[in-house]
Amino acid sequence: QVQLVESGGGLVQPGGSLRLSCAASISIFSDFAMAWYRQAPGKEREFVARITGGDSTVYAGSVEGRFTISRDNAKSTVYLEMNSLKPEDTAVYYCSAFTAIQSVRRYWGKGTLVTVSS
Repeated sequence: QVQLVESGGGLVQPGGSLRLSCAASISIFSDFAMAWYRQAPGKEREFVARITGGDSTVYAGSVEGRFTISRDNAKSTVYLEMNSLKPEDTAVYYCSAFTAIQSVRRYWGKGTLVTVSS
């Protein structure tokens, strides 16, 4: 059974930094593209960043230049380094794993709350 467990959320002041982690229990982690999404109060879930098994990355325009996604295939873990945080970055951040190898599968974590406030 695939599990994605996020950690690293918390309260941070505007301009601060946080590093989120997502540990995955996936047998062939490198087969999966990993992504971060977020959902702010009263809003729909939105895409934040994605990294493929080959380390190709893409970012939402709102976080480009401030956030960095990375992965450690040996640890089956994906990270989201968040810098220059703004109050509008406040949201529950979700980790997602996706593959189309052999079959189409997507998995979600339960999320970790990031609050940016003074």
